[in-house]
Amino acid sequence: MTDTVAASESDVMAELTAWLEENWDPDITVAEWWDRLGNAGWSAPTWPLEWYGKGLSRSEANQVQTAIADFGALPAPGGLGLMLAGPTIVDHGSDEQKDRFLQDIVTGQKSWCQLFSEPGAGSDLAGLQTKAEKDGDEWIINGQKVWTSGGQAADLGMLIARTDADVPKHRGITYFGIDMHQDGIEVRPLKEMTGRALFNEVFITDGRVADADCIGGYGEGWRVANTTLMHERSSLGAGGGSESSSVAMPGSVRGDLVKRVGDFVEAQNTDGAGSVNRGGSMIAELAVSSGRSTEPKVRQDLMRLHTMNEVAKFNGLRVRAARKAGRDLPGMANIAKLSMSRILRASRDLGLELLGPRGTLHAYNGPDQKALDAATPDGGRYNGVIEYALFSPGPSIYGGTDEIQKNIIGERVLGLPKEPNQDKVLPFKDLPKNG
Repeated sequence: MTDTVAASESDVMAELTAWLEENWDPDITVAEWWDRLGNAGWSAPTWPLEWYGKGLSRSEANQVQTAIADFGALPAPGGLGLMLAGPTIVDHGSDEQKDRFLQDIVTGQKSWCQLFSEPGAGSDLAGLQTKAEKDGDEWIINGQKVWTSGGQAADLGMLIARTDADVPKHRGITYFGIDMHQDGIEVRPLKEMTGRALFNEVFITDGRVADADCIGGYGEGWRVANTTLMHERSSLGAGGGSESSSVAMPGSVRGDLVKRVGDFVEAQNTDGAGSVNRGGSMIAELAVSSGRSTEPKVRQDLMRLHTMNEVAKFNGLRVRAARKAGRDLPGMANIAKLSMSRILRASRDLGLELLGPRGTLHAYNGPDQKALDAATPDGGRYNGVIEYALFSPGPSIYGGTDEIQKNIIGERVLGLPKEPNQDKVLPFKDLPKNG
């Protein structure tokens, strides 16, 4: 079987290389390149052949994206469309919805955001209170969402809303694809302690969504949302994602589609894309340049960090091997998510220890960054270590908190009993609500 798998992967890489040699042109626009890439099946190679894919495994797909970048071409469109919305629509959408949504995702024409969490429904996501009320062939939406990544640049949103308060909370939710370019939707950026604003809060007042954009069926939103969350945990977990993601942004808002594609490749080669493994390498370089790599504790911490990354990689290989054999490893997406949180915390602790007092300094705009670079001995070389440290609490919260991941493993994988509650029995309207 190993020889067969190796031969299959070799065939895929040979096919991809031949295709890139024939199709890559740095002088066309990003839109033209992504149109070629997406319609040829290379943007979403894990998807079925009939829906813009190649039917490859996740591991093979990661190799494809890395090979595209190594060739010197722009990788597939990044963002939540390709990561979450597309796979969910492949799994639950009607053929009409697949026809309407998927091509715009693989070609980068439309960008997506995720409208799940609410101020009173984070870890208890099924407690959401955003309402969807039927009005002819449309639904009227009212409510508030928060922690919406990329909401300010999204064309469409994955929205879950309450369509029935008279049934238990998990059964009264419906999943929609909603147009973000309408008067009833207001997006407000939330500035983080890194100085960036990757997240947003979204206010929906009499927003409208067509009944035809209900994905997975009325009242099936919790089941569909869990598919989205499964794809999210797999993508965000250590050892689960591709090292190569595009620096060009999909969608109509950013304006990247009309630009020369070769310019983005040059920028990507200069700046690179951040990753957990890259953060570990950056900290190892810092240990050497600071002259502390020979200290026993530093060496031990570096080895611990390296080991955690290797274990995450091997877990990814285990999942790949199991799927090739037609099996699954329950809970591995949750374990990968927990591993990433742990790796980033270890990176934070060691990185700040190596930086010493310099680790307390961070700039939040261009002029301050230049002044800080000029005033510090390393010339700002390790600003990335500080940003990693400031960002490190995030992965243990978004995509489902560490506590939620452990609950899922305990209840669904190990078979431990759930905490007693009335969620599955009482209508949502009769449950106690957060203040």
